[in-house]
Amino acid sequence: MGYRVLATQTRREDAMSLAFKVFALSDLGLQREGNEDSGLVSSNLVAVADGMGGHAGGEVASTIAITALTSPQINENSLLTITKEIDLAILNRSNAQPELAGMGTTLTALHLNKDSVELLHVGDSRCYAFTGGKLNQLSHDHTVMQELIDQGRITPDEAVNHPQRSLLTHALMGDSGIEPVIQIYPVKLGDQFLLCSDGLTAVLSDFEIAKIIKKYSGQDLVENLVTETKTKGAPDNVTVIWAEIVLEEDASSTALIGAARA
Repeated sequence: MGYRVLATQTRREDAMSLAFKVFALSDLGLQREGNEDSGLVSSNLVAVADGMGGHAGGEVASTIAITALTSPQINENSLLTITKEIDLAILNRSNAQPELAGMGTTLTALHLNKDSVELLHVGDSRCYAFTGGKLNQLSHDHTVMQELIDQGRITPDEAVNHPQRSLLTHALMGDSGIEPVIQIYPVKLGDQFLLCSDGLTAVLSDFEIAKIIKKYSGQDLVENLVTETKTKGAPDNVTVIWAEIVLEEDASSTALIGAARA
């Protein structure tokens, strides 16, 4: 079901504001003892963070990243500085609790600002647009495999079962030094977006994901995506957020999912 109400910013006096209507699910999967994924849904911001690190460090790191995005003052400028705030918070927590040293998280966030969306991306959690029956990846994986693909040294098919397919080149770990680039895309009423952790994309191909999107809608859509990963073993936590551009009267309220909800 969608989370309801909460208004977004006004576009113009003679036009209705756009907002997100969101359907989301974060699942443990079949082989993990704890959920290290966190997520945020709201009327103008959706985000996924996939944590890593032993002794519950992944849960802590992803929660730090997601809760940093709950500030009501989030805008394009603050998105550019939010990774530094998250890094500092992770560093301070690691120093206070040495058993959490080495923890980190990915972060993929989509912010709706009037008639455009702003994408912040670190790591391999993904953001897609679903347009014209096609799934288009907007984020670019920060992984060793993606670098090798970009260099033409391996093919995407060869990367699927590669032993280093999950090795990240960028993550928020307290000292990442990342200078994020915000990608901006125009939007209109009815546009649709998918954000997910790699617990989904490491198991299902884009073709398989698109097939499910075409068959289901709303909460049934996200539940069937998660169910299909379980059919194929679900070795990792799985977090799926489906966001539709609607008028503000149908917007979602703010909610945390996954580890951040605890």
